[in-house]
Amino acid sequence: MRTETVAGRPRDRWTARAPLAALAAALLATGAQAQDARDPRIGLRAGWDDAGVAVRGMELVSHTNRPAGFFNPAERADFGFANTDMAFSGSRVYIGSYNGFQIYDISDPARPRLRGSLVCPGGQGDVSVHGNLLFLSVEETRGRLDCGAQGVQGAVSAERFRGVRIFDISNLDRPRQVASVQTCRGSHTHTLVPDPRDASRVYIYVQGTSGVRPAEELQGCSARNSTEDPNTSYFRIEVIEVPLARPQAARVVNAPRIFANAQTGAINGLNQGGRQGPNAQETAQTNQCHDITVYPEIGLAAGACAGNGILLDISNPANPVRIDEVVDPNFAYWHSATFNNDGSKVLFTDEWGGGSAPRCRATDRPEWGADAIFTLNNRELRQVGYYKLPAAQTEQENCVAHNGSLIPVPGRDIMVQSWYQGGISIFDFTDPAKPVELAFFDRGPYSTTQPVLGGFWSSYWYNGHIYGTEIGRGLDVFRLVPGPMLTQNEIDAAKTVRWSEFNPQNQRRVTWPASFVVARAYVDQLTRSRGLSGTRSIRVARDLDAAERLTGARRRTALTTLATQLDADAQSSGDAAKVRMLAGVVRDLAAGRR
Repeated sequence: MRTETVAGRPRDRWTARAPLAALAAALLATGAQAQDARDPRIGLRAGWDDAGVAVRGMELVSHTNRPAGFFNPAERADFGFANTDMAFSGSRVYIGSYNGFQIYDISDPARPRLRGSLVCPGGQGDVSVHGNLLFLSVEETRGRLDCGAQGVQGAVSAERFRGVRIFDISNLDRPRQVASVQTCRGSHTHTLVPDPRDASRVYIYVQGTSGVRPAEELQGCSARNSTEDPNTSYFRIEVIEVPLARPQAARVVNAPRIFANAQTGAINGLNQGGRQGPNAQETAQTNQCHDITVYPEIGLAAGACAGNGILLDISNPANPVRIDEVVDPNFAYWHSATFNNDGSKVLFTDEWGGGSAPRCRATDRPEWGADAIFTLNNRELRQVGYYKLPAAQTEQENCVAHNGSLIPVPGRDIMVQSWYQGGISIFDFTDPAKPVELAFFDRGPYSTTQPVLGGFWSSYWYNGHIYGTEIGRGLDVFRLVPGPMLTQNEIDAAKTVRWSEFNPQNQRRVTWPASFVVARAYVDQLTRSRGLSGTRSIRVARDLDAAERLTGARRRTALTTLATQLDADAQSSGDAAKVRMLAGVVRDLAAGRR
């Protein structure tokens, strides 16, 4: 493999034990991201196994090719076998695909081990997990109730399945389908929603984006226009209730009209599609959601719904209610959403071109096929900024904003995100008006002569590593490496956050343990932002080091004294909120809280 690597500074320069004066000077000198005159992602060599690579701020830990049954040996680019989304549980990652799902043991991220798989064709195959249950989205008409690969013939068939499959995965060697809940438009994606008042059940929000099946195949389905049929299968989502003790009893319990006009009651009450003005995008009609991201701890969900971004109240998870909606003339198709940790921002993505087109060319507008960043205050969304992959891609590379997640660095809003053949980009949107890229990984195109659909579908942070599903090549695992805009202390602080499960459209509030590395991460940030003077930040770092070497009452006294001093520092700091965060961690350390 030909690798083109942008070398950073020696890693140990950025560790907690690096010379403090050198560290402070380097951080103070870096007020903004350094930009190369020529981005190394431009002009990478094409190829399947020997494509050129550009990387900065992260390292490839391992790569695992797709296993047998999940690629076509006669045509590697066959999209009917493509890798799609991921979910995590314990030391396992579950990878969906158009041909079923794979299960890898990631106890050692450097050596992922295939633990199980199930061939079960039917479309996008997005997955989520909860305990011993796995949920799989199915939307294509070839999907069968019995997971058979032979497909289904005819426009109407009792053998066809489109909806959400539920598997018992307590025996990884023999995943067992225990329920199959049919829906009128199938399931392009789905969202796992816990019930905060009843742990014995979960809900599944079903996002169907394809055509409506005949009523002869599933009773109650209607493809008629909303003005002709108030019971049309468009302009709604489905809600499935799953009793965890009896998943075979899962059923659709609601089909809320979340796009209705609050004044008139018309179910087609949001964006009707088309252009909203000159130089605007051709926008999709809002008759579906692509993704709905729930944040149960704040009682809200953000829906990326074709022609609109919407905000939902999910305090009653069986009956989500729309409370705000936004439009953007630069968005063609609202695709996915991510809250920041404190729920004060929502980032929406635009899948301009449907993910199959080159939309990161030098000639493409930077607001198109990008992320739009909104602030969220009093349950209202207000647009503030955009982020788009800063490296132009070729005509042969499908590229647009796609799936990602937060990286839990305390005190910052940092996201890792896939851009199909644009690779992976990590960026900071703490200042939503001025997001800045911190790191990236990119391979050259599959081909220089023809478009080949591929690249990274999803990239997520999970328990200290970044996992990326590469559509045609397999599974990649990365780790972050430090630099002037992301120090080793900040990376190590992120690693203190551990999940037992991770589902991409289900966000949980991150809390950090009271630890010295979290405190040092805040010191690094205050040094970088000049929230503390250079000499003061060096002194605080030395006081933390000294306190860590102490024990018992002497440690408590030293930390209590430092916290009091930091309270005083906050009075004159340009970043008083961050100084108070640091003081809070120091005070928790003094009290022995972990």
